[in-house]
Amino acid sequence: MPKKHLLNAIFLWFRRFFKGKSLRAIVSYDFAYYSCLEVYSLSAKIETIEERKAEVLIKLRKYKLLSKEKSEGAVGYIIDIPQDKEKALIWCILGEATVGIAAMNTLYKVMKEKEIDRAIVVTEGRYTHAVKLGAKKKQVELLPKSFPVFDIFEHALVPFHEILSEKEKNQLLAQFKVKPYQMPQIKSGDPAVKVIGAKPGDILKITRKSSTAGEHITYRYVVE
Repeated sequence: MPKKHLLNAIFLWFRRFFKGKSLRAIVSYDFAYYSCLEVYSLSAKIETIEERKAEVLIKLRKYKLLSKEKSEGAVGYIIDIPQDKEKALIWCILGEATVGIAAMNTLYKVMKEKEIDRAIVVTEGRYTHAVKLGAKKKQVELLPKSFPVFDIFEHALVPFHEILSEKEKNQLLAQFKVKPYQMPQIKSGDPAVKVIGAKPGDILKITRKSSTAGEHITYRYVVE
């Protein structure tokens, strides 16, 4: 039985029990009942850190959310990746200090059931060496514990990063008559790079707001 329905059943039972009792006793119970109901409604809205990170990930990488499912110890988001034209699974592993093979096997089983070949793992724990090796073979991205729980580009000191399409990339290289390796570089482990899902070989357009120039645009080549 849902908790809210259980509270309502208890409320009705106590109403009958308190029939004929003093007004003070009834008022005291009513106060306790509605306090519990308010706490329940607030707790129902609380999200885990992993869920917040998943929602930030979906927003910043411009994924399309198809469905969200909760299971014991995990929350799964089935998403559509428009630029790659494929589905993927964002898998939030909850409350694990260390993510080992057992937790990943659960993910692989869900991927097989859903017929999904790509996944992204979100957790507050650390990954074992075996998990890191297995993830590379299974097309599973392991997000680091440091992945932000908020949109970092809303901060005044963080410039906006975006990945150029293949067409935009070729136009830029032709315009400046350079090879990608001749461009200024940025590491694939940079927090902003991780957030938007850029990979080595991508070119980023970085737009920084300036009090004098209005906007200042630079480009960076992503390397390992």
